[in-house]
Amino acid sequence: MTTQATPAPALRRNGFTFKQFFVAHDRCAMKVGTDGVLLGAWAPVENARRILDIGTGSGLIALMLAQRTSPDCAIDAVELDADAAEQARENAGASPWAERIRVQAEDIHQVARDNPARYGLIVSNPPYFEPAVACRDAARTQARYTGTLSHDALLACAAALLEEGGLFCVVLPYEIGERFITTAQSGGWHPARRVEIRDRPGKPLHRMLLALSRTPVTPVTEALALRDEAGNYSAAFRQMITDFYLFY
Repeated sequence: MTTQATPAPALRRNGFTFKQFFVAHDRCAMKVGTDGVLLGAWAPVENARRILDIGTGSGLIALMLAQRTSPDCAIDAVELDADAAEQARENAGASPWAERIRVQAEDIHQVARDNPARYGLIVSNPPYFEPAVACRDAARTQARYTGTLSHDALLACAAALLEEGGLFCVVLPYEIGERFITTAQSGGWHPARRVEIRDRPGKPLHRMLLALSRTPVTPVTEALALRDEAGNYSAAFRQMITDFYLFY
């Protein structure tokens, strides 16, 4: 008796097909990319019963965290750009976790000021370019540049919304991540976990996954190469994405 292989999901246009959900991103300034996937696959979810995604964009990270968490974990996703927020809302509504993800088209400053909820985990793939030469596209400028959300302001919002013992996690270019840590420490944050990322062994570090705590902890640092010497995805990265990427 022969068995037939399960057919792969049909690939759709204007977005990215994952094993359990689809992310449309044609109305979002920032498309699905490795940074968001890394944060969504890595952020520590073990003790979180309520999660906040700041600057959700297409909703990618919120969806990945919904897949990784139990049915009683609620996820709020905040996005300033109205078009992106609507697309994130549609993506969440079409996913298996529609009842657990709430997308708000709001400014995180207002959320931090008015929202009584507190979160065990807050995540963000934040803007990181200093305002200089703006993009021609206003939405992309907003998503990529810190003019509307400085790192000081982002940290202050996270501090206002994080519950005691919770974690605030970000993904940043490595050198900017080092500066972000300095800024965070001056505001009373403590590095809890970090992953230093390079494209392949021997290459310069280019990304950082970082978890911050409001209480002192013993920091843990790990290293990750996305590819091996031959240019293929490394075993460690494949392990991170195996529940999400097709064909892995």
